[in-house]
Amino acid sequence: MERRDFLKTSLAAGAALGFAPALSGWIPSHNWEKYDFGSGPEVKDRLYQGPFPQYAPENFYGGTVIQYTTPGKQLINCFGMGLTTYISGDLGAPHVAGESLETTIDKLFRFPLGTKVYIRPNWRHIQKHPGKLEPDDYWKITMEKAEKYGKRVAFRVMMNNPDIIENALPEFMLKKLKLYKLKGSWKGNPSQPRFQHDHLQPDYSDPYFKECNEELMALLAEQYNGSPLIEYMDTCMYGFWGEGHTWPYDDNPYPNREVAEEAMMNLFDVQAKYWTKVPLVTNTQPDFSRVGNSSVLDKTVRTHNWIRTDSIFIENEQIEALSNRPDWIGAISEGGMRSVGHAKDIGANYISLWNFHNISADNLQKSYEQNKEDWDDISIRVGFRVRPSWIWVSENEGGTTNLIFGMVNDGIAGVPGILRLTLFTDDGSVNLTGCLDPGYPKPTGVRQAMMTLPKGVDWNSGALKLKAELEVKGVSYPIPFACAQKLNPDGSLTIKGMINV
Repeated sequence: MERRDFLKTSLAAGAALGFAPALSGWIPSHNWEKYDFGSGPEVKDRLYQGPFPQYAPENFYGGTVIQYTTPGKQLINCFGMGLTTYISGDLGAPHVAGESLETTIDKLFRFPLGTKVYIRPNWRHIQKHPGKLEPDDYWKITMEKAEKYGKRVAFRVMMNNPDIIENALPEFMLKKLKLYKLKGSWKGNPSQPRFQHDHLQPDYSDPYFKECNEELMALLAEQYNGSPLIEYMDTCMYGFWGEGHTWPYDDNPYPNREVAEEAMMNLFDVQAKYWTKVPLVTNTQPDFSRVGNSSVLDKTVRTHNWIRTDSIFIENEQIEALSNRPDWIGAISEGGMRSVGHAKDIGANYISLWNFHNISADNLQKSYEQNKEDWDDISIRVGFRVRPSWIWVSENEGGTTNLIFGMVNDGIAGVPGILRLTLFTDDGSVNLTGCLDPGYPKPTGVRQAMMTLPKGVDWNSGALKLKAELEVKGVSYPIPFACAQKLNPDGSLTIKGMINV
């Protein structure tokens, strides 16, 4: 892998660099399955989810199937999932000979498989002077096109970037910050920028750097926290591309690991302080550079934010974390377009459509043509795809009528938050709502949930409708059911008996 050359085992790297296992904040490597990250986000109005015994002596709630759905094959554009077209990766604005910047970005937005877009600007590309945002044209055009095409934007601000000659930081910061030269060297083709300079690093614990970082986050959040244009924000971490490392260099700018970890945790805490409505997404990069990645990653999960890999062909620690994450945690898989099968293996919510340093709609189309069958398949499997596979009616003594929904997930990922179901009528006479447990329904199995109708309501009148929403960090997003049966324009399903009872 040319871009992410980290094919060393974490164990060997740790032994060579002398990691300090006694550090209080350090989280040693562990298997993620059944690891105690807590119970997930709080469910305030949990639906009854069983058991539903059907026969005597219990005869509790079990009912009769009156309706069902089957898997749909439609491309779905909703929050929490999708194939993600890269507008920019590491080199700033995309460039195609003979095209204007706006035309190039517009073509990328119109690439049909992509339901989200991603942009990764250097800090200097969005702020030139203290106290205000001054984004480059490619950032502004991306936001304009996102609104036009209804495709949300995910992004990361890079505080360091080895693939450009200039420093990623704004000039006003460089005038006041001391930059640190790392020990060692990175050898390779001298025609590439990453092998032409010294990769000087700022001290992220410097009070001035921390002040500037907080100002940047406040400025961005003021405009974009909770904006309908934004899908998620990658945490802006230490080092190369903001991934939390400066591989292959042997050291970092800090006197000890405690100082380094405190600086990293401060970066995360400040971002969490301002991004209260948008998921933060932390890279699963092992802590090669000894700056506290494991602690930041652990806190990311415990605060119900999401995780990612910046190259799917990477250390086994990353594969472990991504593929065995808690059910309610979203996962982003970044890589070239040939990595679609491996992104499927880890159950990704998002998969990149990216040609590394050759970003263009034409290149995406060529890559798609080479693996058309795989991409067509993943486009209708990526993320979560929920539907009520069965609907039961249960009429108990006393005239109580219950509807029980057997919710399934035909995608490859869990629900990255809490799924809310609402049973309603257009006239408002019925409006019942409640939630499944975090992460449900899973990609395998059925999660049953019950709602009790008000007395006198006819479940088979054709007026009842069921809709779904995804709740993440207190924000609700409409989720259309991924079924072959006809839905209403709002993505809801009309309840109507299709089986004799």
